[in-house]
Amino acid sequence: MKFFIYYLIIINIVSLLLMFVDKRKAKKRKSRIPEKTFFTLALLGGSIGVYLGMYFFNHKTRHSSFTLGIPVIIIIQILLLGYLIQNL
Repeated sequence: MKFFIYYLIIINIVSLLLMFVDKRKAKKRKSRIPEKTFFTLALLGGSIGVYLGMYFFNHKTRHSSFTLGIPVIIIIQILLLGYLIQNL
């Protein structure tokens, strides 16, 4: 369980930092991080980091795939975690 908590902390920090990096790249009109990368990170447990990055850095907030998709991923992950805690 301890490993899982450390994993979630690390993947969410990485997700948040990548949102920051992508925002800076967008402002400088440089090569960007693919949106697929952010959704992959979110599905792997970094959804809170992506979500916080969206609002801390005002990044991807005009994309409905992010404003709707990331919260849906978070809700599904919370439900799944609750189910696993109750049944394991």
